[in-house]
Amino acid sequence: MAGQTDPSLSVFSGEEVEFMAEDEMVEIVPNMRMDPLNMLCGDFGPFHPQMKTQVPLWLAIAMKKRGKCTIQPPEWMSIERDSQAAFQVLPFHYVEISSLLFEYAPGDIPDMYMVRSLINDIKDVRFHKVESSLESFEEAHSSAVMVKDLSAMEVNLVRPFVGRALQAFYKHGSPELVPNPDGMSTRRPQATDNIPRRPLRRR
Repeated sequence: MAGQTDPSLSVFSGEEVEFMAEDEMVEIVPNMRMDPLNMLCGDFGPFHPQMKTQVPLWLAIAMKKRGKCTIQPPEWMSIERDSQAAFQVLPFHYVEISSLLFEYAPGDIPDMYMVRSLINDIKDVRFHKVESSLESFEEAHSSAVMVKDLSAMEVNLVRPFVGRALQAFYKHGSPELVPNPDGMSTRRPQATDNIPRRPLRRR
């Protein structure tokens, strides 16, 4: 995979990020009856006509292609998020999920053209916020940065620009800060007891 060929960047192609997103669960409405599917990744079903059930996105697309179900768009695809103060909580793979649903199940999405326009607007605003965060990172000459609530595609796009200077990325929801190694104390930790330590023997 592309992320493994260049360890200094660890960048995946758009197709690879999309492939990983296909394991996300979505809701479908089958139009046929079928026994449970027992797979290595889990058991899905049984399937009954007009009874909602959850399956991985890749399975939903496969069934949709065969005309065996409709795919229920997730709620966040019909909600406008316009906060400018911080990243709104969206699925980690919101870009890939929406792209796949627009491609394979456009008829299942109410007001599809409007929703697609809103998703694109959200993506543009979030990418602008990423750029602003990186500019602040460069101006501060920091050795680490924390940007909350990044999506998979946004993390993938940021990595080449940050390179080795970026010490850690945090998946959305993490409240912890990334320490700056230059600001950390250089003192060695003290022993918690008075037991004498034997010197280590050299190899």
